[in-house]
Order: sequence, then structure tokens, then C-alpha cells
Amino acid sequence: MNKNIDQNNQTLPESALEEIQSSIYRILQLLGEDPKREGLVKTPLRVARAMARLTQGYTQDPVEILNSAKFHEEGYNQMVIVKDINFYSLCEHHMLPFYGTVHIAYIPNGEVTGLSKLARVVDVFSHRLQIQERMTKQIREAIQEALHPMGVMVVIEAQHMCMQMRGVQKQGSITTTSDFSGAFNQAKTREEFLSLIK
Repeated sequence: MNKNIDQNNQTLPESALEEIQSSIYRILQLLGEDPKREGLVKTPLRVARAMARLTQGYTQDPVEILNSAKFHEEGYNQMVIVKDINFYSLCEHHMLPFYGTVHIAYIPNGEVTGLSKLARVVDVFSHRLQIQERMTKQIREAIQEALHPMGVMVVIEAQHMCMQMRGVQKQGSITTTSDFSGAFNQAKTREEFLSLIK
């Protein structure tokens, strides 16, 4: 049986929710904390709910999302750009946040999708344990698979808390990744996209 775990109507099996809570309770003990003290009594449940929300992308299909608002538009074959799509994700190495913006462009080949669906695809892949490089490729591949455009390009700019809070502790550093296909293999097309997102 599924249990409602937050106001956004996301669900997680009750058994999984309970196991996560137990694990967090034990982690608090191992850290030298008292999970029964007032400020921590509800922390295991809160963490379980947060983790379920932050990883809900595993249960969502990005291609299905794009196909749900796909339209035939034979007359338009110029670049479609959605830029500055904010995202938050968890790095799979330390489970610490990384966050930033995604810029997407595609050149239609007879089909377009609702612009909000591109942002939803970003949400699907960012709500999984991730690395930025893989997420960039996954977004590009999903758009390619659903729309069969003449080309797709994705650029992600992000800050990683695993670099800022631990390890080298470099504040404000930005990691940029890109992936492209089709018409964007031409340097001129890539340059046009990059100039438009600046």
C-alpha cells in the first residue's frame, strides 16, 4: 500500500518509508546524537519524506511527458530555446546537492512539444541521484527520442556542494557541461545557441 508522503502528492511504499526512517534514526545515534530529543524526534520522518521527493524522478518517464504535448508543426524549422531552467539535484557520490540552470535548444523536424514539458524533463532527471555529465546526456537523449528533431543541444551550469562544503572547499566555482546532436554538430549552429543563452 502506498502512503502519501508530502503535499505534492508524491508516494513511496510505506515499508520503504519506514526503513528509511529507521536508518536515519540509527545514523543519528552513530553520529553521537540522541534521536529522542525534541529537535530530532521527527527528523527521520522528515528526511524520509525529503528523500522520496528528491528522488521521485525514478518513477517518471521523460519521453512520455514530451509525447503528452506533442504537436505537428511542419512550417517551423528554426531553433527553439528554453533557457535558465532552474534545477536542484543530489550528487550520487556524496548525496549532497548540486544546483544551477539548464539551457535547451532543438530544431524541429515537423514536431514540437509544449515548452513547459522541457522543464518537466529537467525535473525528472534532476530528481534522481545524479552526476551532471550524465544528466546533460539524458536530457538530450529524451528530447531526441520523443521529437526526432534535426538537432538538440543541452548546456548545464551548476554549483556542487560537494566541492564547496567538503574536499577542496572552493566557493562559487561553476561546472559547465554540454551535449549535442544532429545540426548542432556544426560549430556555427552551436555558436548561435551559445550566443543566444548568454
